[in-house]
Amino acid sequence: MALAVSFEFFPPRTEAMEAQLWRSIERLAPLNPSFVSVTYGAGGSTRERTHSTIKRMLAETKLRPAAHLTCVGSTKDELDGIVRDYLASGVRHIVALRGDMPEPGPYKQVAGGYASTPDMIRGIREIGPFEISVSAYPEKHPESPSIEHDYALLKAKIDAGATRAITQFVYDTDAVLRFADRAYREGIRVPIVPGIMPPTNFKGVVRMAERSGATVPLWLVKKFEGLDDDLETRKLISATVVAEQVEKLRRHGFDAFHFYTLNQADLTYAICHLLGVRPQAPVQAT
Repeated sequence: MALAVSFEFFPPRTEAMEAQLWRSIERLAPLNPSFVSVTYGAGGSTRERTHSTIKRMLAETKLRPAAHLTCVGSTKDELDGIVRDYLASGVRHIVALRGDMPEPGPYKQVAGGYASTPDMIRGIREIGPFEISVSAYPEKHPESPSIEHDYALLKAKIDAGATRAITQFVYDTDAVLRFADRAYREGIRVPIVPGIMPPTNFKGVVRMAERSGATVPLWLVKKFEGLDDDLETRKLISATVVAEQVEKLRRHGFDAFHFYTLNQADLTYAICHLLGVRPQAPVQAT
């Protein structure tokens, strides 16, 4: 079964970070990803840098960029204008998210804004024939009242026009399998793409997992014990852990995976190599 991969980047905040981002893009581009996405900061705080990164990808590479779009802090007119701009620029794939509030707390609709992600998806659909990816949470979203609510919301996003669900990163692989089985029983028929986060910066991953409600299994904690000052060993273990997780999911029928790269290309490239994903064109000189 052929393996499809996609990569997620975050927009740079400084010139040095921009150089790092483009080194990562150039490193991973030869792997011919299905698409690459560029995130927003909390509250849409990096919106302009996200837009400029997407447009540069379109102008300078053959990659298929997917633009993140969030409801937080924007009116319908503002978001619709962004979507029309993307359509005119050649973008045909949007990752539609509610987004995080600038300050911790429940989502607050701005005056004239979209009430929910399904509402925004319907608005996108009215503007153009976009492919629309949405988020999914195999382990309950930290702000959700119940796991049942999570499935109902995902179903509403699909019914509104979403075409793919990308999961939050998960290290309990069985949780992904249970989630996919129940999603199918709930009538969700779009592809579910596991989100993959290489746990190299293990302390950072634990902090992100605490905020997102993801489980960090004890067996994974033990693999990184005593390695706080040993980055190279953490990289080797991280690559092994992720490759094993992907192979297990492949055995259960998954054939597409979304890598949260954190703009660090070498480890993602190595993992893809372990999984048999190889360059499909010569690397272009820069």
